[in-house]
Amino acid sequence: QVQLVESGGGLVQAGDSLRLTCAVSGSDHWIVTMGWYRLAPGKQRELVASIGTTGGTNYADSVKGRFTIYRDNAKNTVYLEMNSLKPEDTARYYCNSPRGRTTWYSWGQGTQVTVSS
Repeated sequence: QVQLVESGGGLVQAGDSLRLTCAVSGSDHWIVTMGWYRLAPGKQRELVASIGTTGGTNYADSVKGRFTIYRDNAKNTVYLEMNSLKPEDTARYYCNSPRGRTTWYSWGQGTQVTVSS
């Protein structure tokens, strides 16, 4: 069973940067499309970035130009580089593999990102 462990969140000021890490374990065949989601209080979970098996990426308009998703298949890891952070980026961030409106794997514990103004 695939397990996802997110890390790298923290409390930062507006304009700062963070890099989130998603460690994938439990499968030798995990090289699928992966995405970073975020869940803020009172809002629905949002897919903010995704990366395909060959490296193609997609971003939500709200993070385009500020966030970069990339992966290291040899290390079973997916990253989210977040620059120019804004208070509205405050949320708990999760990684998973998009499957239409759902996901392929169970959710991990996520990592909290809090951006102060």
